[in-house]
Amino acid sequence: MTTKVYPAGANGTVTAPPSKSMTQRAIAAALLAKGETVLLNPSFCKDSLAALGMIRALGAEIEKKDVSLNIRGGLRAVSTRLHCGESGLAMRMFSPIAALLPREVEFTGEGSLPKRPVSMIEEALLQLGAGFRSQGGFLPFVIQGPVSGGKASIDGSLSSQLLTGLLMALPLAASDSVIHVRNLKSKPYVSMTLQLLSDFGIGIENQNFEVFKISGNQKYNPRTCLIEGDWSGAAFLLVAGAVSGNVVVEGLSAYSLQSDVAILDALLLAGAQPLISENRIEIAKAELKAFKFDATECPDLFPPLAALAASCPGTTEIAGVERLIHKESNRALAITGELHKSGIEAGTTGDVMWIKGGKANGGSSDSHNDHRIAMMSAVLALNAKNPVEITQAECVEKSYPGFYDDFRKLGVSVEFKEDGL
Repeated sequence: MTTKVYPAGANGTVTAPPSKSMTQRAIAAALLAKGETVLLNPSFCKDSLAALGMIRALGAEIEKKDVSLNIRGGLRAVSTRLHCGESGLAMRMFSPIAALLPREVEFTGEGSLPKRPVSMIEEALLQLGAGFRSQGGFLPFVIQGPVSGGKASIDGSLSSQLLTGLLMALPLAASDSVIHVRNLKSKPYVSMTLQLLSDFGIGIENQNFEVFKISGNQKYNPRTCLIEGDWSGAAFLLVAGAVSGNVVVEGLSAYSLQSDVAILDALLLAGAQPLISENRIEIAKAELKAFKFDATECPDLFPPLAALAASCPGTTEIAGVERLIHKESNRALAITGELHKSGIEAGTTGDVMWIKGGKANGGSSDSHNDHRIAMMSAVLALNAKNPVEITQAECVEKSYPGFYDDFRKLGVSVEFKEDGL
């Protein structure tokens, strides 16, 4: 599908989409809790649906309602084949969980996921006594459990998602475990995982995000869990307000543990003045300026930050480029390439992306089948000279299915055309 977004001021009130990262973690915890867990305001994006399919294959019973999910947990292998969709979190998080089972489980995926290396999963699980074989270090791969606990040392420089899976699985192992982590990035996401585990009755000793001590034979307690608004998706809405109009986003907590709440800091650095109140953020068009920001701990903010920087006079510098290689696309190349196509100068020097603000031309934009690149291009269109046509625009369904509908609610003209028509 091709989507055309017209230049416009974004004005109005919308509700933030539910957090997909929190939804996926809660789905996994619900599987591990014997009894019924209720998830209120869950995300039904493609990544969340992939996680639901995986827990159904691992023994959960699911009742889907309009605004909630009722999940009756209990880990058992109904199927020995798990399809991760295109979700890197689902692949890395459910690998240690599946390794609790005393049998082989095969993991498959689609889209860009088979291009992402899985060696970090293999190294961790082998240290914990599981078997592992893959297609040259990529999907599909097979895990042979069970893991019973023990010690493992992992590299956290590329992603914290495998650590999340280990923290969720090992409390159910027969023996205690100790996980040593080197160079951990995205610590806020680990904090989110630890808080969720605590809510489900799981205790883990965290020593400065370098050593995690996990007692075995713990028990998950089923509960009702409210999923908060997603700062990753809402960041695009807030940038839209800052560069072109006046936007109120409801359903957001400024005290969230989500790492992408840092968009508020970036907006302030750029000269915007977000008004923060309980459960809502308001932001209006401001006199913007170039800024410097370190996105190492929040790499998903690169696309909305790039859209913001394009409207900031001067040269903006965003650190953390090394975190962008193994995403849905090579996001560093995708971001700078799409900015160049629209007449915005951009590039990378080492670990820093630089962007010279200016007036975007508009025109054709390739989403690279990456949900965040598609949303970046839509925001870029707001101040462009001409409309922006985004190819493979439906990829936003991975994390934010209602994105274009919310843009329309803000008064932005959005047109859809099926490919080939």
